[in-house]
Amino acid sequence: MRIGVLALQGAFIEHQQMLDRLGVSSFQIRNLTDLQGPMDGLILPGGESTAMGKLLKDLNLYEPIKEKIQQGLPVFGTCAGLILLSKSIDDDTTSHFGLLDVHTKRNAYGRQLGSFQVNHPFDGKVIPMTFIRAPYIDAYGKDFEVLATYQGKVIAGRQHNMLVTAFHPELTLDTTVHAYFISMMNHLVV
Repeated sequence: MRIGVLALQGAFIEHQQMLDRLGVSSFQIRNLTDLQGPMDGLILPGGESTAMGKLLKDLNLYEPIKEKIQQGLPVFGTCAGLILLSKSIDDDTTSHFGLLDVHTKRNAYGRQLGSFQVNHPFDGKVIPMTFIRAPYIDAYGKDFEVLATYQGKVIAGRQHNMLVTAFHPELTLDTTVHAYFISMMNHLVV
């Protein structure tokens, strides 16, 4: 198993460290040639979604990555990664990949000073969750499965080959969410 981690900006190294803990091979995606090797899954990390979206297009990565996800490549988006995958974003006409049938509210818990940590259930197990300028999902389509809510708002879920979290599981030592993604990858037929 080999997972590509988008490494244009944001917390990509922390995702790779988490995959190392689980014994899963990963590599960084920085340009078009990085997409030429085998890839069983993709992680879109947190960071600045606007900057990441611009870099994806400037580096000609946008279309090939979108095509791979549409063809069924398992993808895990955290925070900004969730925004990149969302079909629509509150107060923003920008749609990046627009493949996940959700409407997302950006910076929904406030700015940087509003960052916080909680222990809260994800798919039935209590895990540590780190929220940094986090979004939440305030509407979703019938194919979207909710995996976690916090204060009545959707903060994690999946739709077919796409897993998303509003929080940053890569910033804790708990491997639950990444293990869930790997299990999801093993059960998908691409």
